[in-house]
Amino acid sequence: MLCLVEDLGRPGLAELGVGRSGAADGDSFRLANRLVGNTEAAAAVEFVLGEVAFRFHRAVTVALTGAPGPVRVSERGAAFNAPFPVRPGELVRVGRPASGLRGYLAVRGGLGVAPVLGSRSWDTLAEIGPPPLRAGDLLPLADDGDGPLVADVAPVRWPSADTPLRVIAGPRADRFGPAALDALTTRPYEVTAESNRVGLRLAGQALHADASGDDAGGLPSEGMVTGAIQVPPSGQPVLFLADHPVTGGYPVVGVVVTADVPRAAQLRPGDPVRFRWVGG
Repeated sequence: MLCLVEDLGRPGLAELGVGRSGAADGDSFRLANRLVGNTEAAAAVEFVLGEVAFRFHRAVTVALTGAPGPVRVSERGAAFNAPFPVRPGELVRVGRPASGLRGYLAVRGGLGVAPVLGSRSWDTLAEIGPPPLRAGDLLPLADDGDGPLVADVAPVRWPSADTPLRVIAGPRADRFGPAALDALTTRPYEVTAESNRVGLRLAGQALHADASGDDAGGLPSEGMVTGAIQVPPSGQPVLFLADHPVTGGYPVVGVVVTADVPRAAQLRPGDPVRFRWVGG
């Protein structure tokens, strides 16, 4: 499935109409680079639902993070969240994870594909950066190592799908009455098959503007951020992820806190989603 080169994206270009993009699950991405002694921004591979294989033509150190699946290096086993050596000619195979969506493969030194607008990330919405990988593509290595290897394994606890995503009130929360605000956090939603790196399209209780106030449409375009929960006329929320548009005209009822966005990026179609209000 979708297999991309990503880094930490293109911050600071929104005024030019270019979103940040970058790794959808930034926590897993950074961990992969730290495990192989890279800078956190070194380019790595993001892949969806495993079932992917990489052949290496030189001796390297590799780490896999994100949605954990079975790993084989030629005829021996390996594990997620731990660096391991790969010899020239060996094949690293990653199977389908039992839960979660996205995995990351980092190589000591990082990937040396050509940057576009200062980043080696593929933006699926703007179609900027190195294009999605295909069978047979050859990826050069870079020199983004940042020091010696310092860990044998990272103790990562995979989060439960039942844990709510924390949400703060959005800039247009006042367009929704108490019933809609309550429904967002008391009733579960489901991730739909139309979801992607742009955002999670959710199905569940429709959210509509308070009948006593303004309707939910008619807004001028305004800036959008990762984690924003936008409500289109259908009332079915959309949770923006890494490749979201830089502006939007539908009201943002809430924003998932930054620390919980990586967990949202690991949700699959069919997974339940719960929200919990936090803050004032």
